[in-house]
Amino acid sequence: MALELPAWLRGASAIVGAMLALLLSAACTAFAGPRFADEDRDWGVAAAPSLRRADYHAPTPREIPGARVMLTTELKALLDRESGVVLVDVLGDPPHPTLPGAYWLRHAGLAEFPGDELPRLEAILEKLSGGDRHRPLVFFCLSSECWLSYNAALRAVAFGFRDVIWYRGGVAAWREAGYPMAMSEPFSW
Repeated sequence: MALELPAWLRGASAIVGAMLALLLSAACTAFAGPRFADEDRDWGVAAAPSLRRADYHAPTPREIPGARVMLTTELKALLDRESGVVLVDVLGDPPHPTLPGAYWLRHAGLAEFPGDELPRLEAILEKLSGGDRHRPLVFFCLSSECWLSYNAALRAVAFGFRDVIWYRGGVAAWREAGYPMAMSEPFSW
């Protein structure tokens, strides 16, 4: 024989349950840290092992094969903790605010490269990393709706770099977090 609660208590029980769920959700968000500019938004896009060839400004996946995805607060902590992290901004023209110390490799995230561009990209990443294929390489572009950094990170993985990081939130998340910005300067490669 099941015990039946009075109607007034059943209503209170539902409210208490909803309040507990809300508190648990808030606690999980606080533990995970803040998110900026949709950097952790699930757009429902599956990760792909191949380069995106068109529509570069579109929602991206939350994961990338062979590389790590990093949030703004995680990247800031990494930069504060370690020297030698290589930041690679792959947005196209024009010059724009970017992360301080970033190398602006314009168009390095495009799927189609003319002639010898691909070996040149590998050579410049080799140079920027000081020949250390285990040095963290962080690729970013505008936001979580930009595939250019995804493509560039996939290329770095294919080149054999071992600590490739995709900063999915990009310039938009860094700016929204209130961290310092610098103007991009073209880097000849």
